Amino acid sequence: MSFPSSDQSVAPPVANRRRRWLGQALRWGIGIGAALLVFNALFSRRDELAGALTTLEHLRYEWVFFAVVAELASIGAYAALTRQLLRAGGVDISLAELSGITLAANAIQNSLPAGPAWSTVYAYRQFRRRGADPVLVGWTLAITVLIAIATLGAIALVGLIVSEDQAASLDLVRVIVVVAIAILLLVVAARRGLVSLPGRRAAVLIVSACQRVVHRPRGDAAELVDRAFDRLRAVHLTKRTLAGAVLWSLANWWLDLTALAMSFAAVGTAVPWRGLLLAYGAGQLAANLPVTLGGLGVVEGSLTVALVFYGGAQEATVAAVLLYRIVSFWMMLVIGWAAALLIRIRTPHLEEAKAR
Repeated sequence: MSFPSSDQSVAPPVANRRRRWLGQALRWGIGIGAALLVFNALFSRRDELAGALTTLEHLRYEWVFFAVVAELASIGAYAALTRQLLRAGGVDISLAELSGITLAANAIQNSLPAGPAWSTVYAYRQFRRRGADPVLVGWTLAITVLIAIATLGAIALVGLIVSEDQAASLDLVRVIVVVAIAILLLVVAARRGLVSLPGRRAAVLIVSACQRVVHRPRGDAAELVDRAFDRLRAVHLTKRTLAGAVLWSLANWWLDLTALAMSFAAVGTAVPWRGLLLAYGAGQLAANLPVTLGGLGVVEGSLTVALVFYGGAQEATVAAVLLYRIVSFWMMLVIGWAAALLIRIRTPHLEEAKAR
């Protein structure tokens, strides 16, 4: 009988400790790198913030308060949309937790390069830690974005109708019509792709490609897709649930739009109501283009040009739009990263509670 040498018996624990140490070092490295990118994004725009502070000298702070409340309520509405879809799959996460995750994911999306990808990964991990399975999380994230884009497109179309023929002068008609058609095709494709044979075959091809590139997920691609589709059949997305999700999404956009309207009241100028919906829809569509972090510069420019065109006083409109962006972007960025830090601190306690 032979016994393992002392070196062999000690080697595995040492190797495990080294792997854990390297893993922790890698996570800390990524975290520090992400923090540096965030501070770089903030300080690169300090002139914009300084200019806004000098422009906004005579604010009506009661309206600023209402704008902040409306923006926070907008985040809560988006969290409620996500909760509605998760509950359709049998997972119930508190609205307070989901609001914190939404704030954190929003901050990640608006301050890191390739922000949407990082924020999706972040939300995915947070939902998984709270008991949602991978299929439900992926489905929820996809349907949430789809509903949000569809409702934003509807708001932009209503704005196009309200603004009458003057929208043609801003070259927005073609853009919004193309976006509306793309949304309609996306809805049809998603609806049929989840239940049709071509959709299943496409999913198998995608999973097979992922397995060749990153060697995940493990297992037979066809069997994995079949199990995923079986899981999706257990998600009861009733008409009532879908209607509730659409209403929460509309509430998210309308509350954010309310913050913009209150920003005009805060700087003491009239709101250009006739062009507000169209300008807002165009600005939010521009914000979702991967041009700059959080649509910086793009959103301010598109909103200001459109609102001035529809009768807004130039200086007052610039001040109102800057105030709106301070509330909806910069303030939410700070609150979002604070929420991310709080979630990070609470995560070990959450995992310990689940292990008991």
